[in-house]
Amino acid sequence: MAKIQITQVRSAINKPKRQKLTLQALGLGKLHRTVEVEANPQIQGMVRKVNHLVTVKEV
Repeated sequence: MAKIQITQVRSAINKPKRQKLTLQALGLGKLHRTVEVEANPQIQGMVRKVNHLVTVKEV
């Protein structure tokens, strides 16, 4: 599977609790933090739910 880099670029302040928990599950939580994960369907679904808060780059 391909790897993707996910970087948080917007704050989770005033966002629903589900979105905050999704960011936490992805390993994010602070601005400009980057994680590299496998691009499986579960991760892609999580990214889709918070795509307005993160940027995604294929590695």
